[in-house]
Amino acid sequence: MSSDCIFCKISNGEIPAKKLHEDADLIAFWDLSPQAPKHFLVIPRKHLCGPEAITPEDEALIGKLLRVGGELARANGAEHYRLVLNNGAEAGQTVFHLHLHVLGGRPLTWPPG
Repeated sequence: MSSDCIFCKISNGEIPAKKLHEDADLIAFWDLSPQAPKHFLVIPRKHLCGPEAITPEDEALIGKLLRVGGELARANGAEHYRLVLNNGAEAGQTVFHLHLHVLGGRPLTWPPG
């Protein structure tokens, strides 16, 4: 945990969030600034600054992050969805705690951004 990280604060209950899922490893909650009708985030409780911080020891956690993201998308009415991980400010990362964006509920064009 990082004491100044907003997602760490959401994870440990200091900041409220509209949660979809919570377990010992992950928490998922609706995005406050949705870019699609279905837009939520899945984050590990473990503080990782972003995808570049993933180590071989984190592989099972990242697999679970992706699996849970897909399960929650389907459970919340998005049969077709996009999973996004941003790495660094130039890629659009604004909170430096690894987080998976799950977007769906409308046609998504390519390329994004």
